[in-house]
Amino acid sequence: MNTLNAHGPAIELVDAHTAGTLAVEKYRLPNGLVLLYLPDHQAPVLSYQTWFRVGSRHERPGKTGIAHLFEHLMFKETKNTPEGEFDRRLERIGGRVNAATWLDWTYYYEDVPSAHLSEVVHLESDRMQHMVLNSDQLEAERDVVLNERKEYVDNDPNGKLSEVLWRAAFTEHPYGHPTIGWAEDIEALSLEDCLAFYGTYYAPNNAVLVVTGDVDRDALLTSIVAHYGAMTPQTVPPHAPVVEPPQTEPRRVEQHLPLGAERLLMGYHAPAVTDPRHAAFEVLNEVLFEGDSARVYRALVTDGELASSVGAFVPGFRDPGLYEVSVDLRPGHRAEEAEEVILDHFARVAREGITQDELTKARNKLETQFYRMLQTAEQRARGLG
Repeated sequence: MNTLNAHGPAIELVDAHTAGTLAVEKYRLPNGLVLLYLPDHQAPVLSYQTWFRVGSRHERPGKTGIAHLFEHLMFKETKNTPEGEFDRRLERIGGRVNAATWLDWTYYYEDVPSAHLSEVVHLESDRMQHMVLNSDQLEAERDVVLNERKEYVDNDPNGKLSEVLWRAAFTEHPYGHPTIGWAEDIEALSLEDCLAFYGTYYAPNNAVLVVTGDVDRDALLTSIVAHYGAMTPQTVPPHAPVVEPPQTEPRRVEQHLPLGAERLLMGYHAPAVTDPRHAAFEVLNEVLFEGDSARVYRALVTDGELASSVGAFVPGFRDPGLYEVSVDLRPGHRAEEAEEVILDHFARVAREGITQDELTKARNKLETQFYRMLQTAEQRARGLG
C-alpha cells in the first residue's frame, strides 16, 4: 500500500492498473469508502458515479421494492439542500443526472463540465450523510413507483411475462422477486423502513465512487478527503450467498395476455459474472441469437419465418442468474414451434460445438462492444462500477 502523504494519512492508493492509454487507480479511505479514478483529458467533461452495494437481492421478504423506492427518495432534500435544489444546481452547470437500481447494486451519476468537480462532490457527499425525509415525500414517491409498476409490469405484457419467468425460476433466491417490488410490499413500506435502509446501506464502507474524465488527481483526492473523510462507517450486513436449490425438471407457466400473437420466454440458470464460464456463455449467445447471421435468428426469423423477433439476455450478476430467451411469434404460429427449434439448436451445439469462424466472429463483436463502451467518460465509469 502507498500512503499519499500530500493528502494526509487519510487516503491510500491500494491498486493501479494500466491497459494501453487507460490507467485506473484505486484508493481507499479509513472509513472504507473506495474511489476509482480514470483520467481522460481529451475533453473538459467528467462523469461522477456513486455505486452502493445494495439492490433488490438485499431486501427482506415483505420489504421488496425498498431499494428502488429509496433511489427515488435520494433526490429529495438534505439538511443543507432544500427539496428540488439538487437537480436545479446541476442543471445550472449543464449537468446530466440520473440513477438506477437492479439486483445487486444502486448507482447515481452526474456528467458535468470538469470545472464543476467541487460542486458534484459537495452535493453527492451531502446526500450520503445528511438526507432528511418526511411522510409527505415518501407518499409522493410511493405513488410514482406504484404507477411505474402499473405501466411497466401490470399493464405491459412483456414486463409481466419477464416477472413471471423470474419468479418461476427462483424459488429461494431473492433474484426471484422484481426490483420494482411487489405492489403490496411497496404500499406497506414505512418511513422507519426507509430511514433504517438509508442508515444501513448508504454508508461509506458500502460505497464505491467512480470518477472518470478531465479531472486533476490532486484536486480530486483533496476534495474526496475533505467531503467524505469524516463520515462514519456503518455495520453493513455481510454478503450471504443464497444457493438456489437445483432444478430437477422443467417448469412451465402459461399466461393469457392481450397480445396480437404468442410470445415465448425461456429461462436457464446461468453462471455468475465472476464464473470463468461466463465469457464462454457470452460467446455462445452471440453465435446463437445476436445478429441476422446468428443460428437461431436465421432459423426462426430469416429462413423459418416463424417469428418476427428473437432476443436473449446474458446475466452479469454476482450470483448465478437467469439466461433469458424471448421470441415474438408471427400470427398463426405457436410458441411450441419456436421452443422446438431452439432446443434443437442447443442440442446441436452440445453435440458438435461451434465453428472456428463463428468463434472468431463472436470474439470480434464482443471486443468491438467493449471498446465502444470506452468511448465516453460516463460509459467508462459505468464499466468500472
